[in-house]
Parts: sequence; structure tokens; C-alpha cells
Amino acid sequence: MAVYHGPRCRQCRREGVKLMLKGERCKSENCAVERRPFPPGMRVSKRRRSATEYNMQLREKQKIRRIYGVLEKQFSLYFATAAKASGVTGETLLQILEMRLDNIIYRLGLAPSRSSARLLVLHNHFRVNGNKVNIPSIQLKAGDTIQVRDKSKNLEVIHSSLKALRDIPEWLTIDKVKLEGTVVRIPERTAIPVNVQEQLVVELYSR
Repeated sequence: MAVYHGPRCRQCRREGVKLMLKGERCKSENCAVERRPFPPGMRVSKRRRSATEYNMQLREKQKIRRIYGVLEKQFSLYFATAAKASGVTGETLLQILEMRLDNIIYRLGLAPSRSSARLLVLHNHFRVNGNKVNIPSIQLKAGDTIQVRDKSKNLEVIHSSLKALRDIPEWLTIDKVKLEGTVVRIPERTAIPVNVQEQLVVELYSR
């Protein structure tokens, strides 16, 4: 499975916003966007690219890709699936990304970031509907349950992440004692807490 191995803070600086790629660090004063609020590679001049229509569309696509930790080819496949489905293409695209296993584990507070959730899944720390899974991109559906395996219930990363959890989206539920979460329903756009303009991505692929 292809993954990005470069500096994650560099991705946030490139987009000029906090993408929450490093969990609690993104909320602290150590956040790279706070310390160096300009794109990487730009030193004294801090030159900026022209804000063309294409550039704005491309940047929005890159922002969404980086938030969910998806590479270009996989993102294109997700968009193709969303375009064929009924409903609003941009909203459907975000729903597909939100229903990934690694994202749901992050939303439930069982991991401090999506990249951490991805690693935990790869190391077989979770079960879905009682079955062992190790594929972070697996698509869940309404009614699915995610459980921490018995042998993994003492992992510090899971408990520290739950302690830092403030709230979860209304379309999920979590039992902090059993370390078990449930997908109540597929989220509507208003219930997806990402500050992106998905319509720009639709316009980009419509060129």
C-alpha cells in the first residue's frame, strides 16, 4: 500500500491551513502553521502563486487528499465512484472518504490522527462486526461496529486519544468502557466537520 512518508507539517504549510495531521500537536503552539505561516520553500520573498481558477481548484483537491491521507490514484477512483452515484457528487465524495475505516476510528477518538489510525489498523488492533481487519481503506456502512481487539485494549495510544476526545460526530456512537463504536448512519454534508469547498474539485474534474 502506497503512503506518504514526508513531513506532515509541510503539507499543512503548503495549503496554508491546519489539516490536523498530527493530532494534539496541531492544537498546540508547536504547530508549524503557527510558527511558519507561509508555504515551504519560500524564504525571504515569500512569493505567492497567482490565484487562478485552476489553481484554486487544484489546491482544494490537494487539501482534501491530504486531510484524508489519500494518494492521487485512489482519490481519482473515489471521485469516479461519486460521479456515478446519485446525489450531489461533491457531497458523495466526502461521504466516501468519511466512511473509510481509518477515518471512522479517528472520528471515534480511538486514534489521535488518521495516520495513527491507519497504523493501528495495519497492525490488526481492530475488528469490524467481530471480524479481524487490516485494510484502512475498507468502506463501512450504517450499522457496522468497530471494536478494539481484546489483546489491544491496554494500548496507551488508544486511551490517551480517548481522554483528549471532546465530542464525536452525531452519526457515530462510542462506548468508552467497551472500546466499541458504531456507525449510526451515513453523514450528511452538514455533519462532516471539514472546511473544504468540494464543488471546486467537481469543477476541476469536469474540465
